[in-house]
Amino acid sequence: QIQLAESGGGLVQPGESLTLSCAASFSRSSSRFMVGNMGWYRQGPGTQRELVAVVAKDGATTYADSVKGRFTVSRDNAKSTVVLQMSGLKAEDTGVYFCGAEHRLPGGIIKPYWGQGTQVTVSS
Repeated sequence: QIQLAESGGGLVQPGESLTLSCAASFSRSSSRFMVGNMGWYRQGPGTQRELVAVVAKDGATTYADSVKGRFTVSRDNAKSTVVLQMSGLKAEDTGVYFCGAEHRLPGGIIKPYWGQGTQVTVSS
């Protein structure tokens, strides 16, 4: 079992910055060695959940086109954390941000885990 705890959401003005953090904890037989990709997804009102930024275990990153140049994702494998630094925030960045992680199981099974989500609101 993996539990993901997000923090850092809130209300900010357009153009401002915000940093989201996610920490993984483990129970039963799970450990940080079983974690694959980690990243952030968001869902706005009336929209489907979309990828924001993902970082692989080797540090390779993937960003949504809409956030390139403004957001930076990073991870610490030893601490099992992933951080999303957001700058130049826009109203369209508003939504619930979810931390996600891949749990790699024996037999090649990959199970996704999600945090509870943290609200980010960009408004003047």
